[in-house]
Amino acid sequence: MKTDIHPKYEEATITCACGEIVKTRSTVKEMRVEICSKCHPIFTGKQKLVDTEGIVDKFKSRIDAASKLQAENEGKNKKVRRKKQQASHDIKQIMKEQEERRQAKLAEKKKEEEKKLKEEMKQVKVRKASKDEIEKIEKKAVTKKLPLKKAKPAVKAKKSTKKADK
Repeated sequence: MKTDIHPKYEEATITCACGEIVKTRSTVKEMRVEICSKCHPIFTGKQKLVDTEGIVDKFKSRIDAASKLQAENEGKNKKVRRKKQQASHDIKQIMKEQEERRQAKLAEKKKEEEKKLKEEMKQVKVRKASKDEIEKIEKKAVTKKLPLKKAKPAVKAKKSTKKADK
């Protein structure tokens, strides 16, 4: 074996939570254990609740503190919930107003387009437009889904034929 690489194997003291002290040899000088052969339920035949260093008491105190905090925050939480509900209501109201304004602008724009189309139709009627011009305007109205009265195409005067005159 190599020298100076192994831990020292010394006399050790093992102390149990019940107070039992056992002397043995180990690389660790002192150890603390929760249960030993003197107090373990298998060796004694008795059921026992082991509370090492007051862990159960600490847990109970944390539960009590948490329940107190929860009771204190209950009133605060109601106020916060009311504020959130009010904010949500305000946001919905604002969005509704914006949508109404947008709809009004769209309706106004549609009315302006209808006026422009009517004016075009009037001009076409005045000029006695051809069928092609009227169809273009009607297609424009149809694509924009606007109501439109159909214009009659201009009727060209018939040239008199010599045969008809005779």
